[in-house]
Amino acid sequence: MEQRFIVMAGPCVIESKEITMRIAGELEKAVAGLDIDFYFKASFDKANRTSIKSFRGPGMEQGLEVLRAVKENYHMKIVTDIHEPYQAKLVAEVADVIQIPAFLCRQTDLLVAAAGTGKYVNVKKAQFLAPWDMKNVVHKLEASGNQNIMLCERGTSFGYNALVVDMTSIVEMKKNGYPVIFDGTHSVQKPGGNGTSTAGNREYVPYLVKAAVAAGADGVFLETHVDPDKALSDGANMIRVEDVRGLLKACLRIRECV
Repeated sequence: MEQRFIVMAGPCVIESKEITMRIAGELEKAVAGLDIDFYFKASFDKANRTSIKSFRGPGMEQGLEVLRAVKENYHMKIVTDIHEPYQAKLVAEVADVIQIPAFLCRQTDLLVAAAGTGKYVNVKKAQFLAPWDMKNVVHKLEASGNQNIMLCERGTSFGYNALVVDMTSIVEMKKNGYPVIFDGTHSVQKPGGNGTSTAGNREYVPYLVKAAVAAGADGVFLETHVDPDKALSDGANMIRVEDVRGLLKACLRIRECV
């Protein structure tokens, strides 16, 4: 049986319970009736913000309460990221997928802790890492007794304050034998582009996402918001929640064609 198309979508960070639940409700409508494997995504802590003054989120304890509410009210599976090994076990009580941020994808202790939960682990390829080097990340997870693995392409550093997406990275990472997800919204970032915050260009998201699906991506990761221009993190890269359904329907048509 062919694996269903994987979709991870939600706000960059948990801004409040009210906004998070509202976005979850809108996403429930956006994915209704689509033949996809859906996960709601939101971070409880953005530990790598450009400025120390930037909004980071409510923290793990409060954030997990919000994610649990999403899970119980909308019957959605959850994906969220961890930054320290001790968080893995606690996050696994709520999350169905534990995500490893790109800058931390080589941190052995973090990978081992995430693998030890038995949950799916989605590892974002670092901006500085070659796609074929992700085999070492895979080996760390497998050696820790976990083969529930996903790999994620999110763009590669291209000079200063810029990223570029090499679609052959998807082909290379698929050689490891696990699903490869394409992160369409972080791939349009301009890291540190605003001086004290990250800039980006959300208008490119649909083009990159559809190209990635055509290249063989097994799923997509999309950060979305009801009002991206007022979002407290990564607003320039997030797409509007009302645009999600149309984009996913296009992805499914492309996937069927290829």
